[in-house]
This record gives sequence, structure tokens and C-alpha cells, in this order.
Amino acid sequence: MLYRLLKYVLLGPLLRLLWPARVIGAENIPEQGGVILASNHLAVADSFFMPIRVRRRVTFPAKQEYFTEKGFKGRLKKWFFIGAGQIPIDRSSGSAAQAALDTAIRLLREGHLLGIYPEGTRSPDGRLYKGKTGVARIALEAGVPVVPVAMIGTDKVNPIGSKLWRPRRLEIRFGRPLDFSRYDGLSGDRFVERSITDEIMYALMELSDQEYVDIYADRAKELIAAEAAGVRPTVPSQPSAAEAERVPEPKAG
Repeated sequence: MLYRLLKYVLLGPLLRLLWPARVIGAENIPEQGGVILASNHLAVADSFFMPIRVRRRVTFPAKQEYFTEKGFKGRLKKWFFIGAGQIPIDRSSGSAAQAALDTAIRLLREGHLLGIYPEGTRSPDGRLYKGKTGVARIALEAGVPVVPVAMIGTDKVNPIGSKLWRPRRLEIRFGRPLDFSRYDGLSGDRFVERSITDEIMYALMELSDQEYVDIYADRAKELIAAEAAGVRPTVPSQPSAAEAERVPEPKAG
């Protein structure tokens, strides 16, 4: 009820009015059954503009901190994020990361539409970065298709560090569903999961027209911060198994 109230009465009409969007390929989203919407991630605003343009309810995994802040502000944020269709995910340890994967798989098996950002965090410079393999593990375990989604222009609406959203016409492109049923039974194979993830990222690159960079966005942020501080970058770090396979989710910063 709260989701529908926000989408159709309170928030949705306002976003549609102030930020009109051209939507391409919405018919590529299956009308029923579990589906992953794998999107590029340019801004916090992505998690608001994409769901209001999708007929079905979109559920996003979100970091647990969004739901545990104390006081009136914390309760208000929790109410909002739950109403917006987001679910809390604890990813503070290896067991928590697995629990996050299990939650996403359960939702998909129940027929939900799950929004995921394979990059794990928003792009620091508008380019497309290497995807984390959690999206592949989830797709294989749940046995669902992946629809690539390209958000265009949201980084101009909500630039990094901005407090107010700026007027801008947007474009949202939904690609054809990617079917990975040929890999049935191969969940847990790191080579297979890497191949699937790279296929998803290639589809996103073609759909979004972004330049692709073969490092993780987290690492790119470290390098940008080091350069800004005049610090010599260290040897590129590799994520742990839990880090690489975790559920990618909306994450500010």
C-alpha cells in the first residue's frame, strides 16, 4: 500500500512532472515471474527514477544502515525506504554476504522484480566499471533472466556531492532479457560467474554508450581520492571472495 501511495500519489507524479523521461524498451520486462533489472549506477536518483517507469513493483536490496538510524529522522528514513520497496541487507561479514545472496534469490523465486547495480556503487566519473559476480550467482541460483537497464542523465540531475536535484530530461533504456539457462547447475563456478557478469556489463556498455573501465568502481574511487590528495596510488587491490560475490546495491558516495 505504501509503495503504491508513493509511486502513484505522492512521489511518482512529482518526479514525472519535474524530470520527464524518454523510456525505451519497457516491453522487454517480462510481465510476471522473477526478473533481475541490472542497471548502471550514475546517481542516488537512479533508485527513484527507474521504478516509477516500471509497471511492476521493483525491490532493491539496500544497506542495513538505511533502516537502523535512531530518532525521528531514522524512523522516517526507515518508513521511506520500506515504502520505496527496498529491503535491508547486512553485508558486514562473509556470512552476512551469503545471507544477502539468499534473500535476493528467495525474492526472485517468489516472483519479484529485483533491481541490482552490478558495479556495487555509483560511478565516480560517469564511466561504466567492472561488475561484481554476485549478480551472476543470483541469476543462476534463482534461474531468472536479467534485463539490462541504462540510466541516462541522472548524473546531471544528482551530481556527486549535490544536495538539490537539477532539472534535466532523462532517458531510460531497457535491453532485451539475457538468458543464462545454458549455465544451469554451474552456480559457484567462478569462471562461469565471471563470464556471465562480463556479458551483463557488455550489454550495459552497448545500451548506455558509456566508456567501460576494467576495474571495480570502489577501486576507481580510491585512485581518484589519492590523486586529489597528491598521494601515490598503491598496487590495485583485489576484492575478497565475499566482496566480489556480494549483492550489489544502491550506495551513496
